[in-house]
Amino acid sequence: MSVLSALRHPIVAAPMAGGPSTPALVSAVSSAGGLGFLAAGMIDTGRLAADIAEVRAHTDRPFGVNVFLPGSGAVDEAAIRAYADRLAPHAGERGVSLGEPVGGDDGYPDKLAMLLADPVPVVSFVFGLPDRAAVAALRERGTEVWATVTRPDAATAAAELGVDAVVVQGTEAGGHRGGLPDDDDYGLLPMLRLAAAGCDRPLVAAGGVVDGPGVAAVLAAGATAAQLGTAFLRCPEAGSSPMHRAAVASSAPTALTRAYTGKRARGVVNDFLRRHDAAAPAGYPQVLHLTRPLIAAARRDGDASVPNLWAGQAHPLARDLPAAELVAEVSADARHALAAAAERASHWG
Repeated sequence: MSVLSALRHPIVAAPMAGGPSTPALVSAVSSAGGLGFLAAGMIDTGRLAADIAEVRAHTDRPFGVNVFLPGSGAVDEAAIRAYADRLAPHAGERGVSLGEPVGGDDGYPDKLAMLLADPVPVVSFVFGLPDRAAVAALRERGTEVWATVTRPDAATAAAELGVDAVVVQGTEAGGHRGGLPDDDDYGLLPMLRLAAAGCDRPLVAAGGVVDGPGVAAVLAAGATAAQLGTAFLRCPEAGSSPMHRAAVASSAPTALTRAYTGKRARGVVNDFLRRHDAAAPAGYPQVLHLTRPLIAAARRDGDASVPNLWAGQAHPLARDLPAAELVAEVSADARHALAAAAERASHWG
């Protein structure tokens, strides 16, 4: 039996790197009958191993680990230097220096080796498609493999690699674009229908889904489950900062930007995003490393006008609820929404 078919609720907690996806959140969602996901991005292998152990200590239900695939290709070094010159005065005002805009693979080989040596129920990938050998090796160890896509042809390619499920991410989603290239802007509904037409694997719908009617909509459109991230940011188990929680609770608009990491990601609009988005070059993880000290200093100072505040377009619908309650309520609301839609349909001529 697949992990998705064994869920009591069609709710997947999106992996949110940078702090929000704590082991407490992951274990609470899984214990409640959804599927929690740890975020392996931007942490070392030792921390990932400790997080996995903590989840296992608190639940015997399936959970997943999400891995960043390393990028390929050169970046425009001159553009990144120009961006550093632009940001340097802001860093100086905070009493810090910008970081070194170095590349890197986020420890991918070591993380993959660890997940092969100590398998978890599900491993998902973002920032491209895993290679066929990695998919086969993980599946041989009993791990389901999920790929994240942002364009229809990538869903077809993922299925051809032998993955077990495909996460279809619409442009409404908070945080980083999960596919390659990162400039695709398919809305979730057309992306889901196009993926379903060319992919025979279960689809997990992600992007702007926060409440039960949203889950009902993507299930009706062909998804097996919905992946929610922003919906969990206000849960007490999440590692979201107070300023992040406040931004999610607001009605402020969101936008996609490369200003923080060099890869497009959606967050609540603030002064830093407005001022620097147009000048921000492509270049991940170089821009991420460059801006980190400045962002950390602003967080230290409690200044919400600077840090990234990742959130999806429907963020005002997120609620301050324990994760288990949220899973149960969203699932129940989805069931009610589907029943109401069926009742309306019964009156069609």
